[in-house]
Amino acid sequence: MTSRLEHIARQRRQKLDKIRARGINPYPHRYQRSHTTQQAIALLKQIEDSGQTGAPVVNLAGRVMASRIMGKVSFLDLHDSSGKIQLYFRSDNLSEASRKLLREIDIGDIIGAIGKPMRTKTGEPTIGRGFYYAG
Repeated sequence: MTSRLEHIARQRRQKLDKIRARGINPYPHRYQRSHTTQQAIALLKQIEDSGQTGAPVVNLAGRVMASRIMGKVSFLDLHDSSGKIQLYFRSDNLSEASRKLLREIDIGDIIGAIGKPMRTKTGEPTIGRGFYYAG
């Protein structure tokens, strides 16, 4: 009989194999991060304070610490050394391949995120409408 930890490790290896089968390198040699989570939040505040519309695209990297799937909308909490920011996914804005990849991302995975800073209806600083990959 296998232990619970062995079962979890086997599931994670299977997900890793699925990601590789899609032609994605889950451990890229390099990822160019443009902002930390706190820098992205500060940028969002600066844009809001100045009254500008249209935020620039930011590249973030960090560890997934929470996942919330709510029908057509999903959220991930991304943590890095500076803090936390929420990632926003809307299924009708994602390709089928991206939706499948999103289902393979686990809590604890390190990912890169590309998107524009925004606030949700509840006021949470969020990176929305971007492409995300496991790494």
